[in-house]
Amino acid sequence: MTAVILAAGKSTRMKSRRSKVLHPIFGRPMIRYVMDAARAAGVTRLLIVIGYEGEAVKEALAGEPDVEFVWQHDPQGTGHAVMMCEEQLKSQTGQTLVLAGDTPLLSSESLKQLIDDQATHSAACVIGSAVTENNFGLGRIVRDESGNFLKIVEQKDTTPEEAEIKEINTGCYIFETQELLASLGKIDKSNSQGELYLTDCPAVLLGEGKSVAASACFTIEEAMGVNTRQHLAEVRAVLHQRGLEQLMAEGVGIVNPAQVDIDPRATIGRDTLIHPFTVIEGETTIGENCEIGPHAVIRDVNVADGETVEPFTNLS
Repeated sequence: MTAVILAAGKSTRMKSRRSKVLHPIFGRPMIRYVMDAARAAGVTRLLIVIGYEGEAVKEALAGEPDVEFVWQHDPQGTGHAVMMCEEQLKSQTGQTLVLAGDTPLLSSESLKQLIDDQATHSAACVIGSAVTENNFGLGRIVRDESGNFLKIVEQKDTTPEEAEIKEINTGCYIFETQELLASLGKIDKSNSQGELYLTDCPAVLLGEGKSVAASACFTIEEAMGVNTRQHLAEVRAVLHQRGLEQLMAEGVGIVNPAQVDIDPRATIGRDTLIHPFTVIEGETTIGENCEIGPHAVIRDVNVADGETVEPFTNLS
């Protein structure tokens, strides 16, 4: 299985010269979270579509055998971005996922469900959707009376009834690869932005009598793209909270979770106690029955079982 990951976007709303997908969360470019989720869902080939600051993206992700880079030199929309992968996909059978590189909360479990639903329906395309009350500005999934997928309608094009729909398009798709390429050849720029939209491909396939479905297997959290510095901070907070909850579930004591900063990559043994204002960064390993802090900073080190890291210590 292949995943096409769209990573050509600028950081316009982030007011940054850096490629959007390279903005770090816990020291890792946000696109790496998407890549890891795809791999965990069974993807063995990653096509990264690059454009703005593309050389920097290549450098950041260099040396990985399952990664290929595809240039989008003249961006003309999401459909155009996937078109750039035609040479890499034209001889491929099977399925292709299309994902956004700025959605670091994407989970492998949801991607696996999307893949399973495509197999269940033997569908040419399955659109990943989410149900949310906060649907303003998002594309709506319109279904018929029997619940079958009809179309995606963008916010500006909705009727009053469609505007009330709570099921939205997440921007995650799975296609039969050759059906994807065929449908890309039939979309056009007859829209207000004059761009080639990937969202037009399901409509093309449906119009040809192919099976197209929408699967509400994602949360709105997963669909949240990072477009601003505020979004970046919000995503980091979600990942941090998940990591703290996992540690505590595994028997780690955290005196005040609101007063620590712990990288989700850190490994901490049970019965270790983390005091307030402690910062643990990188791939740190801390053994069992340790006492850390308060006001300790630990970065990429190993702490053996039973050790105490005194207050105000800095280890790196």
